[in-house]
Amino acid sequence: MTEWAYISNNLIYAAMAVFALSFVAHAFETAFAVRTPESKDATTGSKLVQTLDYKRTEKAARIATTLMALGFILLFGGVIARGISNQHVPWSNMYEFSITGALSFTGAYLAALRKYDLRWLGLFVSLAALLTLGTAITLLYRDSAPLVPALKSTWLVIHVIAAIISGGVFLFANIVAGAYLYLERLESRGGRPAWLQRVPTIEVLDQLSYRLVAFVFPLWTFSVIAGAIWAESAWGRYWGWDPKETWAFITWVAYAAYLHARVTVGWRGRRAAWLCIFAGSTFLFNYVYVNVWGTGKHTYSGL
Repeated sequence: MTEWAYISNNLIYAAMAVFALSFVAHAFETAFAVRTPESKDATTGSKLVQTLDYKRTEKAARIATTLMALGFILLFGGVIARGISNQHVPWSNMYEFSITGALSFTGAYLAALRKYDLRWLGLFVSLAALLTLGTAITLLYRDSAPLVPALKSTWLVIHVIAAIISGGVFLFANIVAGAYLYLERLESRGGRPAWLQRVPTIEVLDQLSYRLVAFVFPLWTFSVIAGAIWAESAWGRYWGWDPKETWAFITWVAYAAYLHARVTVGWRGRRAAWLCIFAGSTFLFNYVYVNVWGTGKHTYSGL
């Protein structure tokens, strides 16, 4: 299965190259959008410049989105090839979790694009995907290998894929919440610049971050419960306050608090966005710090 491992690596490198091109196209789009005049004067020259810049930004945006979709397809192929080379599902260590998480993250963005005009966020999504894959390739990479005995369970498929999908959507909700905070600050200082006029309103962004969390929170709840059931099967106990278990529960509490604050207390806007970002940071802490430096029974990062 060594050949499939090489195929996986090449596809992931190709996905990184395409995501890099997508980032450049998004940056080009943003640069020309900034150049677009904020005022609409009656002079022919100003209208001509505005029209040309608009056409450039639209063309760059379409190219950037197409490249993002192509990068997603290549990454999907890389994840599948990794699974074939392993002869088991490709999320048994931190490298595989990272590449599959990047797939989930970009997939959440592309799915949201079908309803919302969020192309401006592609600049940050492509950069985040690049950083995740770059870290995975350079620092986290491990050769394909059979599963350790404790991971030879159907729960590896069920529990971990639920966690990966949840994490991808949670982190995309964080980017949306961060965009809300940025735009809300601009508008409080006197209005939105012309180059951001096509970005959804802050009310839409606020609602979208909430919908993303509300959509995936039941899946995260299932992931935590499935992990407890697997722990009882593997180690003879449902819960042992292992660092990874503890931080998974903290993430659950943080997002439950976010949803509770939105639904019952009526939190909206800035407070809700900051709470969403805080909850996402607990997931990132679990993913980075606990996986790399934590101790306990969840020591399958491969590092």
